Amino acid sequence: MARDGSMVEREIESEYMNETFTINIYRPENYSTLYKYHLCIVQDGDDYYQLGRLARVSDKLHKEGKIENTIFCGIHYKDRDDRWHKYHPESEKQEDYIKFLRFEVVPVLDKELPSYHVKSCRALMGDSLGGTVSLMTALKYPNTFGKVIMQSPYYDERVERLIKETDEIETMSIYHTIGLDEEEVETTYGDIDDFLNPNREMNNLLEERVSDYTYKELEGKHTWKQWQKDLPNAIENIFGK
Repeated sequence: MARDGSMVEREIESEYMNETFTINIYRPENYSTLYKYHLCIVQDGDDYYQLGRLARVSDKLHKEGKIENTIFCGIHYKDRDDRWHKYHPESEKQEDYIKFLRFEVVPVLDKELPSYHVKSCRALMGDSLGGTVSLMTALKYPNTFGKVIMQSPYYDERVERLIKETDEIETMSIYHTIGLDEEEVETTYGDIDDFLNPNREMNNLLEERVSDYTYKELEGKHTWKQWQKDLPNAIENIFGK
């Protein structure tokens, strides 16, 4: 299907991760260096473009005038194992991946794109572990990232501790969803985890600490069918006019 916007690729050679990343940048139809744009850095980038239909969602919301001018920047993983090591709180690589987002991705995007260069106009988005690393990155660098979209994130005591330790979380905008059928989710290495009840615990904590916070329990499982259906709501909530 034809797109209204345009996709461009940029490569970043990461010293933190010792690998070259491709950033897929989707610019809306009206893109011009004369305008300023909000930025959304997307984990699981190819999944969001292919399974989440992110480009189509962006086209529709921009055309209907429902969101501010926004550019989506997708970063993908090599495979399931690579994804776990980059996104999971227990992984030794996660800290370097978070630094990669802050100190290598953001400077390239700020130089390349006509963005506002302020935290309130920079968002991080992801599903499952991608949502977890998005939140943790924003919590570690709250002066850089002011908005988070997390769909069915993984939650443990490391995430809980970071939420409690970050005073600036109060000024963030966070959109958070979980499916009602996510009590038995098969994870990367075959374990079965309960996502629903830990997300309810996270909701209780975030409701106390975040002024601009949206939480929804949706019909569905830990799958793209649920995330894709809600994606327009998530983006409009965070980037709406």
